[in-house]
Amino acid sequence: MQAIRLAHQRVALRPLTTAAHASVSPTAAPSQSAIPLSNMEAQWERMSKSDQALVHRQLEELQRKDWKQLSIDEKKAAYYVAFGPHGPRAPVSPPGQGLKIVFATSGLIGVAAMIYFTIRSFAPPPPKTLNREWEEASNERAREAKLNPITGISSEGYSGKGFVTHK
Repeated sequence: MQAIRLAHQRVALRPLTTAAHASVSPTAAPSQSAIPLSNMEAQWERMSKSDQALVHRQLEELQRKDWKQLSIDEKKAAYYVAFGPHGPRAPVSPPGQGLKIVFATSGLIGVAAMIYFTIRSFAPPPPKTLNREWEEASNERAREAKLNPITGISSEGYSGKGFVTHK
C-alpha cells in the first residue's frame, strides 16, 4: 500500500519537474508567437488573461538571459508586469476623486457640528457645582475635614490645585 502512495507522489511531482524546464519542453512553442513588448502599459488592460499569461511566460524567458542584452522595451515591460498598477495594485479611486472626498468629508463634519450645537442649545444649564467658586469651597471643606492628610490637599506643603479644574 505504501508503494502505491509513493508511486502516486512521484506521478504528482513529474509535471512540476517538466514545467521547471519549460525552455526544452514543447510547451515553449507558444512563446515563439511573441506579443510585442513595446508600450506594454497601454496594451496590458486590453489583453485577455491567456495573452497576459503568455506575455508573463515570455518575459520570464527573457529575464533568464543577461540583463545587459535586454532592450529598453523588454525591461520596461518586465517592470510593468511585475510592479505595474494592475490587479491588486490598481488604484482604488480614479484620479480627481480626492477633491470630491474632501468636500464630502467637510460636509459631513459640518452636519455633525450643526447637530451637536442644536442639541447643545436645548440642553439645560450646567449644574451649580461646575463653577470655580464651588470647587474652591470644596478645597476649603477638604482642608477642614483633613481629607488625605499624608499626600493630599490637607498635607503640609501641598501645592496642587485640589478640586479646582476651571481656570
